[in-house]
Amino acid sequence: MLRIIVSRLGTAIPSVIGVVIVTFLITHALPGDPAAYFAGPNPTLESIAEIRQQLGLDRSWPLQFTSYVSDLVHGHLGSSLSTGQPVLQELLSRLPASMELTLAGLTIALAIAIPLGVMAATRPGSWIDHLCRILSTTGVSVPPFFTGLLLIYIFYYLLGWAPAPFGRLDIYASTPPTITGFYTIDALLAGDGETFRAALGQLVLPAFSLGVFSLAPLARMTRASMLAALSSDFVRTAKANGLSSRTVVMKYALRNAILPVVTTLGMVFSFLLGANVLVEKVFAWPGIGSYAIDALIASDYAPVQGFVLCMAILYIALNLVLDIIYSVLDPRFGLAA
Repeated sequence: MLRIIVSRLGTAIPSVIGVVIVTFLITHALPGDPAAYFAGPNPTLESIAEIRQQLGLDRSWPLQFTSYVSDLVHGHLGSSLSTGQPVLQELLSRLPASMELTLAGLTIALAIAIPLGVMAATRPGSWIDHLCRILSTTGVSVPPFFTGLLLIYIFYYLLGWAPAPFGRLDIYASTPPTITGFYTIDALLAGDGETFRAALGQLVLPAFSLGVFSLAPLARMTRASMLAALSSDFVRTAKANGLSSRTVVMKYALRNAILPVVTTLGMVFSFLLGANVLVEKVFAWPGIGSYAIDALIASDYAPVQGFVLCMAILYIALNLVLDIIYSVLDPRFGLAA
C-alpha cells in the first residue's frame, strides 16, 4: 500500500508542475487587461499604466512567472483583485460548498445507476433494460445546467415545491456551526433539524442536475460489466453448484464487475468537478466554480490560477484514493504497481 502511494505521488509532481506552467500561460494569454478593467469606465492611459505597475503586470512574463512560483512555494496563491482577499482563503472557504454539491450528485447517481445497471444486465431486453438505455442516452445528451434550469422551472416556478434557487440556505435559515463545512452534516451534528431541512431543500435540485448527468456512464458501465461477468465461467460454475441467483449476482458477478465501475466513478467525479461550475451559477451556489467564473469575467488571474491548481490537486488525490480502492478490491493490483 505504501509503495503505491509513494509511486503515485512521484508521478504526480511533474503533473502539478505542468499544470502550474500551462495555467500561467493560458491566463496571461487571455484577451482583456485587468488594469483597464479595474481602472473604471473611462480610464486614462496614465491611470491604466499606474495600475499595471502596481499589479506587476508591466514586468516580463518570466519575471511574473518566477514571482508566481515563489509565492506558490511559500503557500501563497496571490490575492483576488475583485475581493481583495487571499485566493487560498477564498478557495478553502468555498470548497466545502462545491464538494457537498458534487458528492450529493454522485451519491444520487450511484443510488440509481448501480441497481439499474444490475437489473438491466440480469433482465436483458426487458423494460428495465430499455429504461436504462433511455436514461443513459438522456443523461449524456443533456448538459447539467439545462437540467438545472428545467428542474427550477418545473419544481420551483410551476409547482412551487422547491425553495428559491439562491444559494445554500434561504433567508430565514441560520448558518450552522462550521464543523465539516457541509451544511447538511453540520446541521445534523448540531441537532438543528430546521436548518438541516432548509439546507437539504436547497441541495436537492442542483444535486439532481449533476446526478442525472453522471448516472449515464455509471449505469452503462455497470450493465456492460455485469453482462460480461454473468457470461463468465466462474458464474456458470457457481450456478451449476446450485447457488441461488441472488448469491451468484451479488457475491460473484457484481464483485468482479465493480472494478470498471470504480474506474468510471473516478472519471465521472473529475467531470463533475468541472460540470458543477455552470450548475453553481444557475443555482447561485457559492462554490469555487462560481468564484472562478466571476474572476474570469473580471480578468482576475490569481483566482483562476488557484482554481485550476486546486482542481489538479483534487484530481491527483482522487486517483490516489482510487488506486488504494483497487488494491483493496483486487490485491493483484497492488502486486502489479
